[in-house]
Amino acid sequence: MSLLKRINATTEGTIPAAQRVANTLDKMADEAKASARPVGATAPAPTPQRKTDDQALKEIRERVQMRLLNDMDPNANLRDPTVVNRIRRQLEEIFTAVLDSENIVLSRAERTYIFNAILNDMLGLGPLELLLSDPDISEIMVNGPKQIYIERKGKLILSDITFMNEEQVMRVIERIVAPLGRRIDESSPMVDARLQDGSRVNAVIRPLSLVGPVVTIRKFKKETLTIKDLIRFGSMSESMGEFLKACVEARLNIVVSGGTGSGKTTLLNVLSNFIPEDERIITVENAAELQLAQAHVVRLESRPPNVEGRGEVTIRDLVINCLRMRPERIIVGECRGGETLDMLQAMNTGHDGSMTTVHANTPKDAVGRIETMCMMAGMDLPQRAIREQIVSAVSVFVQQARLKDGSRKVIAITEVQGMEGDVPLLQDIFVFEQMGLDEKGKIIGTLKPTGARPRFIEKFESMNIFLPPGIFGYGGDSMYG
Repeated sequence: MSLLKRINATTEGTIPAAQRVANTLDKMADEAKASARPVGATAPAPTPQRKTDDQALKEIRERVQMRLLNDMDPNANLRDPTVVNRIRRQLEEIFTAVLDSENIVLSRAERTYIFNAILNDMLGLGPLELLLSDPDISEIMVNGPKQIYIERKGKLILSDITFMNEEQVMRVIERIVAPLGRRIDESSPMVDARLQDGSRVNAVIRPLSLVGPVVTIRKFKKETLTIKDLIRFGSMSESMGEFLKACVEARLNIVVSGGTGSGKTTLLNVLSNFIPEDERIITVENAAELQLAQAHVVRLESRPPNVEGRGEVTIRDLVINCLRMRPERIIVGECRGGETLDMLQAMNTGHDGSMTTVHANTPKDAVGRIETMCMMAGMDLPQRAIREQIVSAVSVFVQQARLKDGSRKVIAITEVQGMEGDVPLLQDIFVFEQMGLDEKGKIIGTLKPTGARPRFIEKFESMNIFLPPGIFGYGGDSMYG
């Protein structure tokens, strides 16, 4: 009995999925060795031929992968390092046997390249592993097996990396969603999930997608950004950073608005760093990706329905429930529907200092979108009543944008001042003014105060928060790129 089989025997009953993988791989190894050393063979083996060009390596890789991957159990416990190490050793044994059986001789670099590609497919996310390990890539977009786009430094680029076929993409999707208890098939062809590192994943398959499996991955930043980082990147000025810090410390309710990929969640994470350590924070998200540094944080994540269509727990369910959990601050990753009304009511009933994000292009659009989402709650409320809820609940809108040159900036910080008739009254405190482009096509602009003094400045002072003189005056800070 091989060492691997002895390990399997000692773990029988504890990791059955991994046991099946190990048994299958051992069997394949025995078959591969038998075919590589036929009993009674008298004819000399054919002369090995070198295969060094990229196409030849790709063909070898595909032949070996197809032989190995078909029997891979998708339910193996690949989060257990012991299981992963055992399967890796088995793969090395099988890989050598398969190359011998086909009389293929490769250099050390070629063997490493092909083996790592196969290992990624067996234990990781296949071709995506290389992209996920690149720190300059912020988003990965798989449009079927043969087209993968990436976002690098704010620009979309077509990658030269591809999948072998649709089946390989589906294996990767299953490997992502299975550990989370989620599913994707013809009856449920869309899914939201996350990777182990917190990266956000969305997948759509046939029949909804006509180009094959589509996967979008918003990568999780391993380093925790601070307000100083955003100032250094040119996303905001020092005055804006000081003002937002004061808003969080003074327990103002903040809504971060912006388009898709504009950096709303990143900014929400940065703002949350200013919440004092002695406060109880509850976060509510579809796919958990917020990175709060405080010790007293309760993280809640919604759940989709199961195969029978039961067991769904929505964002709205979680927002309503978290009101019973004695929160001091509530942070909702994104308001998309009827939970918006519950969030506003929470902000209006003693949970000051709460935060959320919405999709909108301007603060004015954000007010309209919140109003629309409140109507989705099914409550028959008059329009004015909803607007009064918004004005009473939200103190500040922070507008985030991804500009044409790929840079991300806070383009407006806007105070909600009250109602003027039936219309919410907004006042910009800080704005970004674009002045043109430099020789490299980067946007040149100025982040500056408008001169308006927010009405809640007295609340700052009552909490011993004093901002530098002239922070709301003219002059601004010039920021480039």
